[in-house]
Amino acid sequence: MIRWAAFSTVLVPVVLLWYGSSLAGAAGTALGLAAVTAVCRLLLRRSERVAARTPAVEPPAAVPSRGRRQRAGSGSHRGGRHSGGNTPVD
Repeated sequence: MIRWAAFSTVLVPVVLLWYGSSLAGAAGTALGLAAVTAVCRLLLRRSERVAARTPAVEPPAAVPSRGRRQRAGSGSHRGGRHSGGNTPVD
């Protein structure tokens, strides 16, 4: 992935110059893309190091599913009409 980013860091300014952009604009774009590529590479290496250090986490135990007719929670309502308790009255 980093190779493609480095390739685009070179390719994008060349294309900008080809289509008539200024040299300063193309150089600024190249510097910006190089900076973003460097930061992404740094973050990728850091996350790989952290992932290698931490032990594998076991998935949480499965929560038993509720029966077909049991409610999902105390305040849950699904579908149907609701009372107009929260509607403003003119």
